[in-house]
Amino acid sequence: MAEANTRRRARGGGGAARRAERTAVRIETAKYIERNIPNFEVLNEEALEIIESNAETVLAEIGVNFVDNPAALERWREAGADVDGERVRLPRGLARELIKTAPSEFTQHARDPEKSVVIGGRNLVLAPVYGPPFVRDAQGGRRYATMDDFNKFVKLAYMSKWLHHSGGTVCEPTDVPVNKRHLDMLMAHMTLSDKPFMGSVTDPSRAQDSVEMCEILFGKEFVQNNTVMTSLTNINSPMTFDDVMMGSLEVYAKNNQACIISPFIVGGAMAPVSVAGTLTQVLAEVLAGVAYSQIVRPGAPAIFGAMVTSIDMNSGAPTFGTPEASHITYGAGQLARRLGLPYRSAGSFCGSKVPDAQAAYETANSLNMGLLSGVNFMLHSCGWLEGGLVADFEKFVMDADQLGVLHGLAKGVAYDENAQAMDAIREVGPGGHYLGCAHTQANFKEAFWKSDLLDYKPFETWEEEGARDTRTLASARVEHLLANYQQPQLDPDVKAALDAYVAEKKASMPDAFT
Repeated sequence: MAEANTRRRARGGGGAARRAERTAVRIETAKYIERNIPNFEVLNEEALEIIESNAETVLAEIGVNFVDNPAALERWREAGADVDGERVRLPRGLARELIKTAPSEFTQHARDPEKSVVIGGRNLVLAPVYGPPFVRDAQGGRRYATMDDFNKFVKLAYMSKWLHHSGGTVCEPTDVPVNKRHLDMLMAHMTLSDKPFMGSVTDPSRAQDSVEMCEILFGKEFVQNNTVMTSLTNINSPMTFDDVMMGSLEVYAKNNQACIISPFIVGGAMAPVSVAGTLTQVLAEVLAGVAYSQIVRPGAPAIFGAMVTSIDMNSGAPTFGTPEASHITYGAGQLARRLGLPYRSAGSFCGSKVPDAQAAYETANSLNMGLLSGVNFMLHSCGWLEGGLVADFEKFVMDADQLGVLHGLAKGVAYDENAQAMDAIREVGPGGHYLGCAHTQANFKEAFWKSDLLDYKPFETWEEEGARDTRTLASARVEHLLANYQQPQLDPDVKAALDAYVAEKKASMPDAFT
């Protein structure tokens, strides 16, 4: 952290930058969660050993495919794997040996050093929804996402106290060419927020652009020696690693940037219907992916990912907040800890079309299982709707508000002298009340978590104020946050260099929308 502060002072440049820093409005952001509660574990030692043994069997006897990537196949061959065409079989124990160089925790540095996050250990970092092509709000309904929508979500994430991370593709801006939109999305994260962010993975060249833009923002030497980006590397389950995702992983690993190695599992379609069978496949896929990242660069940060849903066997639609998904999420957390890897899973998952009771129930189940399963990086922690097809503005602020509950739960139960409250119990005695006692007066401001959104007023007051439901309150909250948004300061020279880089890149290629 001291190095980050030194770097920022060195790049600050000039009295204008120093004056801007002094007058900048600071938006409160809670520190990433540090758990003081135990993890919930569903698997006993026998079950864990069976799953681990079966995963090794999958890798050794069935293998995984690395498609359209001759260089990856050659790397595997040199590492000791059996390569037959595009099928890679790993001798038992090879993947586990390779992943020993992956760090158990690492720091992702933010533009504002105070907002840097430590991923791993007993920490939980919360990041917003990722990837929806559609957005929804109460005024405009469901529609294709635009760059303006993207910018608004980045601002909301910046303004949200309980979010520690700006995320990545918070929605897919369809009004910008596919081959250029990553540049605009990265610029939004870099300039509209000072929280940590994610890089592009839709093409290896775009991953390289992400690295080069970070070198402008943070300094080239700093990027090579520190992690400033996290990226999402999805595996094409079952057991297929495509050249686009692996090509992006190669860029990030080579440059010491973090990759979330994450199977995307819909149980019954892309993995077995049983919990143990799915966990076996998830573990095999993650072992292969993380091991490959360490072949590219030993010590490169890697995260054990598990994006798992069940399926409605009548319609084929994914389902969320189910007990089976929870069992898999809890079990995958145990497997990740046994490997000594940071863990990514859970989020504000729901299948509802609007932010209604279904969305609330499923989201609450999904968020709580993430906290209790030991997740270290929770992507999709707010804004998810319709199975991930939609980023919803109202649900974004609803979920972001409820993330405060996770912070409160994770604190655990204090039992120091003040928390024991014996002085209060003596003062009040039988038949009294605690509202006016000294202990209450000294502690009431911090005693209970307080929502910035939900309504606790008496019925008469609520009715007089328009009988507003939660979605209506959320719409007002979105408007309030965006109206009060103030852009964090950035060194003008750095901003000019980023603008020039983006302009040059865009000019170098024609627009492409496919």
